[in-house]
Amino acid sequence: MSDLLFGALALMLIIEGLLPFISPAAWRQVFARVLAMSDGQIRFIGLSSMLAGLLLFLFWR
Repeated sequence: MSDLLFGALALMLIIEGLLPFISPAAWRQVFARVLAMSDGQIRFIGLSSMLAGLLLFLFWR
């Protein structure tokens, strides 16, 4: 089980690192937009992301 967890963590880090590596300017623009959002909007995005990940996890098996 820990191998799967570390594999998932490694894949997440690879995917998260793609945008700043490929286009640092676009990455800065994304963060500038996030800074302009309200807390509620950021929470909604976080909740949506968690629910999408949970659904993918449950139905992927």
